[in-house]
Formats: sequence, C-alpha cells, structure tokens
Amino acid sequence: MTAAYSPLISQSKAVRVASWALRLLSAAVFLAAGGAKIAGVPMMVAIFDQVGFGQWFRVLTGIVEVGGAIALLVTASTAFGALTLAVTMVFAVLTHLFLIGGNPLPAVVLLAMTGTVAWLHRRSFAVILDSLR
Repeated sequence: MTAAYSPLISQSKAVRVASWALRLLSAAVFLAAGGAKIAGVPMMVAIFDQVGFGQWFRVLTGIVEVGGAIALLVTASTAFGALTLAVTMVFAVLTHLFLIGGNPLPAVVLLAMTGTVAWLHRRSFAVILDSLR
C-alpha cells in the first residue's frame, strides 16, 4: 500500500487500533444482522412485515448490511462501507421511531460506530474521488 492510499497515514497508532476495533465489531454485527435478514429468520420477517414495504426490502437491507460489513474490512472501501452503513442506521432509527416502535438504541450505537469509522477514514473519499477525475 502506498502512502497515497493510506487513509489514516498521519494518525496515531491508537487511532488506527480504535479504527480496526470499531471496524471489526461493526462488521461482525452487520454480518450477523444482514445474514439473519437474508436467511429469513422469523423475527426479521415479522419486523419487516411491520415496516410494510414487503419482504424484498428485508433481503435488500440484508444485502446492504452484509456488503457494507465486507467493505468495512477492505481498507480501500472502508470509508464508503462505513458511510453506507451509517446512512442505513439513520433509516433504522427513523423506522423504530415512526413505524415499528421498539428501542432505537442499538441502531443509534451502530450509527455512532460506523459514523466514527467514516469520519476517521474521510481522507479516503478524497483519494478515491480524485482518482475518478
């Protein structure tokens, strides 16, 4: 990996360790949650029945979560994976607050975790966008 592609190049070792810890924990949670959605675990089917968009939306959400989790673990795509999952969690919080009820705290915590990872890797956005020009 060259210096141009290192998103945390000027960060301390503690920041890099914190980033990896957040990435690994978030990826594990999203792989489990997304996998449960894709597999059609009865609780997930019931929740998405309450949402009212149909079961296709459960599968799509699961795919986004699994894909985002994988992206978190690939350094080149960490920022985009984290941003995708953070946006997903914004909608999860809103869904809890306005459609299905229940406790939005787990989604808020995941939003904070993935938002932090996206912020820590914000330089990646510039590097990737510059390479597209």
